[in-house]
Amino acid sequence: MMFPPSPRLGAAAIAMAIGFNLPYANLVAIYDYPDILRRPAAEALTRFADGGPTLILTWHAFAWAALLLVPLAIGLALTPANRATSDRLALTAAITGALSGVTQAIGLWRWVFVIPGLARRHAEGDATQKAAAEGMFDMLNAWGGVAIGEHLGQWLLVFFALSLALLQGRQGRYLTGGLGFATAVLIGIGTTEGLAIALGRNGEVFSLFTIAGFLGLSLWLILTGLGHLGLMTKRARP
Repeated sequence: MMFPPSPRLGAAAIAMAIGFNLPYANLVAIYDYPDILRRPAAEALTRFADGGPTLILTWHAFAWAALLLVPLAIGLALTPANRATSDRLALTAAITGALSGVTQAIGLWRWVFVIPGLARRHAEGDATQKAAAEGMFDMLNAWGGVAIGEHLGQWLLVFFALSLALLQGRQGRYLTGGLGFATAVLIGIGTTEGLAIALGRNGEVFSLFTIAGFLGLSLWLILTGLGHLGLMTKRARP
C-alpha cells in the first residue's frame, strides 16, 4: 500500500536536525562544551558565571530543542506506513523517542534553574561556600547530567533510532535505515563514557563515538525528512 508524502513532518525533521545543532555550536564556542563537563568544578562554575545571561539562555534553547523531540518522535514513528509495517516497532519508536526528549531536557535544564545559583554562590562566597558549591555541582553533573540526561536519555534515543531504522529498512528505505542503525550503534557505544567514569576509568574515547553518533543523527533526520517530502525514493528488494 502506498502512502502520500508528509511535507510538514519532513520539514519538522529537517528543522530539528538543524535546530538542535545551533545551541550546541554556541555552547562549544562560548563554554567549551562538552569538554568543560570533565574539568574541575571550580573551572566550570567560574566559566559559567562569566557567561552571563547569554550562556543561560543558550542552555534553555538547547533543552527546548531536546524537548521538541517528543512530538517529532511520535510523528515520525506513528505514520500510516510505519503502523502498517509493524505496529509494535512504531509504538516502540514513539515511546522511546518521546521519553528520550523528556529525560534529556530534564538533564539540560539543570543549567538553567540550578547551576546559575551555584555559580553565584561560588563567585561570591568564602572558601567553605565555594567548596560546597563545587561538591553540589559535581553531584548534579553526575546525576542530572550523566545518569539522566546522557545515559538514560541517550539509551532511549538509541532505541528510538533503532526501531525507526528497522521500520525504514523493512520499507525498502535502505539508506536511511542503514544510517539510522549506524547512528544507534555509535550513540550506544558513546553512552559507555559515563559508566567508564563511574568505574574510575578514562572515558574520553567514548565521547568520540557520541559526537559521531549525533552527527549521524543529524544526517539521518535530514534524509528521513527528505523522504517525507517525497524527495527520496525507496529501493525495491534485490
